[in-house]
Amino acid sequence: MIITYVFLAVFILMIGYLVYFQVFKSETVISSSYNSRQDLYAEHVIRGDILSSDGKVLAATDVSPDGGETREYPYGRMFAHVVGYVNNGKAGVESSMNFNLLRSHSFFLTQLYNDLTDQKNQGDNVVTTLDYDVQEAAYNALGSNNGAVVVLEADTGKVLAMVSKPDFDPNTLEANWDSIVNDDDSSVLLNRATSGTYPPGSVFKIFTTLEYIHENPNYDSYSFTCNGEYTVGDTTIHCYHNSVHGQESLVDSFANSCNTSYSNIGLSLNIDKFSSLLDDMMFNQSLPGTLSGAKSSFTLTDDASTGKIMQTAIGQGDTTVTPLHMAMVAAAIDEGGTVYAPYVVDHTESDSGRVVKRYRKSEAGTIMSSSDAQIMREFMGQVTARGTASALSGQSYDAYGKTGSAEYDSAGNSHGWFVGFASKDGYSDIAIAVIVEDGGSGSSSAVPVAKKVFDTYFNK
Repeated sequence: MIITYVFLAVFILMIGYLVYFQVFKSETVISSSYNSRQDLYAEHVIRGDILSSDGKVLAATDVSPDGGETREYPYGRMFAHVVGYVNNGKAGVESSMNFNLLRSHSFFLTQLYNDLTDQKNQGDNVVTTLDYDVQEAAYNALGSNNGAVVVLEADTGKVLAMVSKPDFDPNTLEANWDSIVNDDDSSVLLNRATSGTYPPGSVFKIFTTLEYIHENPNYDSYSFTCNGEYTVGDTTIHCYHNSVHGQESLVDSFANSCNTSYSNIGLSLNIDKFSSLLDDMMFNQSLPGTLSGAKSSFTLTDDASTGKIMQTAIGQGDTTVTPLHMAMVAAAIDEGGTVYAPYVVDHTESDSGRVVKRYRKSEAGTIMSSSDAQIMREFMGQVTARGTASALSGQSYDAYGKTGSAEYDSAGNSHGWFVGFASKDGYSDIAIAVIVEDGGSGSSSAVPVAKKVFDTYFNK
């Protein structure tokens, strides 16, 4: 009798799981980019379009009179990494939304007629969160430089723009595939916005500042005299171009991006607590959402040398970050410490425009207190008001940020960074991260890119 009950219980559990799978999990499994069976849908469905939030067609399938299908990308390189491709594998939205693009929610009588006449149904369209004008501004502002730009709507996590260079033309990718993959130095397929890992340089001072404030409630009394260089033991730290900043408070040090002051601050920190703070800030872990690529890395330990601590405090050493991560941190500061999972698809719709599925914002947690976020807002406001990003002062919008010059080789060559956010009445706040490879100072290379994006968005 007991055995009968056991088998009955197992049977009920199996039935329960099957129902659960069909209702809650089946679509997730089917829509996985690793599920090769998705491509069977293409035998019966014409792949749907991918559109920007403002209705621009970013990818479409052209059907020739003989039934041949060609995937076309009207804006070529501009959306290459974020929209992706379907030839020689898949990437970007083309990959993550493959199943949705190959589903059809056309009118059922139309589907029935097509089935009876051996014609394909029209696949659903994917409408992204991407803003064409913002994407165009970011793409053009980065120009011929390699690097990345990420723009997020701060209070939702919507990706308004995502640019990565060097880029490629998805229209000719199949023809150029062999030359790209056989070139060991080519990285055009890498989406630097999500998977590019860079030394953060002075944008890392956001985190160093927060840890100092946590350990020193009287941080307002901090004072340091910058002479352009700072030596402890056999390590000497220089300010950018050996600038001499003189007597500085903590906020002055932040606004001026003073390396010598922050090296001094770094030596005073409890490294274990600092490491814990960086864990809270999403280092050494996958980012929330479906766009997560490479992980930002922080590896400093309490037995590190004096020189390594001094370097790490100013964003050098072994620390690396991704542009998407830094944009999320900037958005969280604007949102009082709350971080939202970034997402790039707003909804899917049938060929008649009927919404099939809508995607909504997802709160991913709190990475800092509201008081910490307010302090960082004030500090970042000083950077744009009188510091290294003062080119953003006096605009029709209020901008906040942090610049960075991140050395990447022994010769002292550096990438240019800007991380920040901006607001204006009547508009949603946006956060941005800009990395310009080999751009030198963030002030001269990355800030102008951010300004063009802000100008475009807040004048729409």
